[in-house]
Amino acid sequence: MHFCANVVCGPAGRSSGCLLRAGEIVQGLELARSRRPSARRDAELARGPARLAQALAIGREHNGAALEGGEFRLEPPPHRPASVLNGPRVGVAGAGGSAEYPWRFWLAGEPSVSAYRAAKPRTRARAAGDAVVR
Repeated sequence: MHFCANVVCGPAGRSSGCLLRAGEIVQGLELARSRRPSARRDAELARGPARLAQALAIGREHNGAALEGGEFRLEPPPHRPASVLNGPRVGVAGAGGSAEYPWRFWLAGEPSVSAYRAAKPRTRARAAGDAVVR
């Protein structure tokens, strides 16, 4: 369905990584706009993991791509962020998405980060002919 960008951020042989949830397009703005024509504002171009991948044209062919000396580059913000906030994962119910596990981090006031919305239990409408057990 969609691609997302994960960055391995630990030593070789250890499981560690980070899902890039959003970003600010600072170069190639017109190209990013052409890839995300439904974005109403520039802050929405890479707002969310799949939108970030679409704006940067990240696909399966980039699996395993290096960040050092490669096609992609992550740079720190030009100024130290006022604060880094954290909270539960978006759209994940149960233990993995609870406040006990603040696995989502973002810069305070960053407009490209999608707003937190608590997970809602999925409900499925009964189709005609579905069996009902009482």
